[in-house]
Amino acid sequence: MKTNQWQGRIGGAILALSLLFFTAIALSTTARAQDPNDRGAQGRRDRNRDRDRDRDNRGDQNRRGRNWDAYGTYGGSSQLRQTALNAGYNEGIKQGRNDRNRRNGSDYRNRSAYQKATKDYSQRLGDRELYRRYYREGYENGYNDGQNGY
Repeated sequence: MKTNQWQGRIGGAILALSLLFFTAIALSTTARAQDPNDRGAQGRRDRNRDRDRDRDNRGDQNRRGRNWDAYGTYGGSSQLRQTALNAGYNEGIKQGRNDRNRRNGSDYRNRSAYQKATKDYSQRLGDRELYRRYYREGYENGYNDGQNGY
């Protein structure tokens, strides 16, 4: 009879400990789900939102080391501006990389592409001198990025 009592008490103790263990696990999971620093979906969304807000407040200066909104707005159509900036940047980065690879510290203002500043220009875009102004600004930024190894 005493053996049955001990078996009952041991079984009851194991049952009680198991119940406590699983209750503790359930409570910790619930607490973790409410933790804003948790890596759950809500926590990731909050961190991403905060990161995006902070990036926007910095002006997104991490893209190739510059603030891309810092290009001038001198007028003309958006197509003229974008075409000139893209063409100038692409030529500038090519030349900057070439000069960097050759360890040539040449001044980009002496390059014919910078002086002409008419690559990809078309009359349908608008004013040629305005195009050249945007082109040179893009070329300068591209050249500096190329020199810096981007």
